[in-house]
Order: sequence, then structure tokens, then C-alpha cells
Amino acid sequence: MAKGLGKGINALFPGETINDTDKVNQLSVSEIKANPYQPRKKFDQEALDELAESIKEHGILQPIVVRKTGEKYEIVVGERRFRAAKLVKLKKVPAIIKELTDQQMMELAILENLQREDLTPIEEAEAYQKLMEALNLTQEQLAFRLGKSRPHIANHIRLLSLPEDVRKLISDKELSMGHGRTLLGLRSKKIIPETAAKVVKENLNVRQLENLVQRLNEDVPRETIEKKRDIFIEEKQSELRDRFGTKVQIKKNKNKGKIEIEFFSEDDLERILELLS
Repeated sequence: MAKGLGKGINALFPGETINDTDKVNQLSVSEIKANPYQPRKKFDQEALDELAESIKEHGILQPIVVRKTGEKYEIVVGERRFRAAKLVKLKKVPAIIKELTDQQMMELAILENLQREDLTPIEEAEAYQKLMEALNLTQEQLAFRLGKSRPHIANHIRLLSLPEDVRKLISDKELSMGHGRTLLGLRSKKIIPETAAKVVKENLNVRQLENLVQRLNEDVPRETIEKKRDIFIEEKQSELRDRFGTKVQIKKNKNKGKIEIEFFSEDDLERILELLS
């Protein structure tokens, strides 16, 4: 973890990297408590069981990172290892004690999970949002620091504008991130929950949902035969969506057409204008 995480930590606040010179302490499991800023809401039990078996056989190879708080220690990095250690009833675990502020503790916990890449899309979006607020960063600045693309950050954060019950469907893996992005294209936001429920019930893929959203937006009767789609236009729409990180529609008539780029806030509009310039 130290090797993969060090660059990301240093990018956010230099001097707080985890390295080989840090003293490793043996702390009692009863002295340690969970990280209140842990971005991950769900821990895969099967993965925890596998990690527990590995710890049972080989021990904990990488110390967890904690900070002192009162008579206890709060986990900063390594909650999965700690949970797995408890499963095999270890009495003590190796730990590095760091002096960290609440803000730094939150950032380290978020970074660990982001670089593990096992957060749900919603948890990842919430993590980006928290980092932006904590460090007062724009989406572009955050993308640069984390080595992500701007559309990647923007597409995740957009998911947070979905209704809570729809976000839960994504967290529970009943809907994909692609479904969530497509649902945001509905002009009537009121019908997002019922449309999401239909997707789950009928097991619609993203392309089928895109067709459904188009019909709903155009208020075309279900029985209407869809017009033959222009593959070239579809490809260009996809390219523009990836570039701008938002919904883009190319509408073409006989000899003319127009491009519609959707934005969700003044900051989002400013971002798009910067890309255009």
C-alpha cells in the first residue's frame, strides 16, 4: 500500500508519505477503532474472508496506519486488514502511528480507497466531492492531482445529482454507472426513479435505456417505429460526451443542425467554456 499510495498522498500534502523509516508498533486490537471518515460503506465479505485466510497463514505484511485519539487509536489506512485480523482473532496488529489533522485523516482514507479502485461509483463520487471541498479544489485541479481525466471526475460527481433511491441501486450494483449517466439525460427529472425501476425490472442494458430516454424526452408513443439512426452522428456524440464529460446531442435536419451541450452549474459551464476555448 505504501508504494502505491505514497505519490498520491504527497501530491495532496507533502511530507505525509508512508515510508520504511516509520516506526512499527504492535497495538492491541481492543485499542483500535474504525475511521469515522471511511468513504467505503460496504466491505465485500468474501474478499475479507480471503484476506483473513492470508493473514492467518502469513500474518499482516503491511502495517496499518493510525492516529492517537484519547486513549484509543483511529484507523487512517488499512481498515480491511484490521477487519480481517479481527476475523482470525489476532490480539495485536502492526501499526504506524501518525500525527494527523481530521482533514488529513479524511484525505488519506479517501486516497487509499481511490487507489485500490474498489469503491462503488457513488462512493467514488462522494470521495471526489469531499476532497474538492476539503482542499478547495476545482474538478480540473483534483483530476490533475489524482492522475485522472477531467471527464472521469465530472461523470462521477454528476451521479450525486440522482435521487437517493437511484444512487442506492447503483451502489447495490443493480444499475451501472452507464445507466446512471443515461438517466441524468431525462428532461423530466421526476420520472428518473420510475424509469430506473423499469430498467431493473426489465433488465435493460444501457443502449436500451438510451433509446427509452430518447422516446421519453421526445414524448413519442411507444409504438412509434424508431427512425434509422445515423452511426456517424452517434460516434461524434460519443466523442463529444467523453471530451466534455456531460450529455451532448447533435441534432441534424436536411441541410443544417445544432449541437446541444448540457451543464449543471455555473462551474460546470465555466469548465465547458474552458474546453471550448
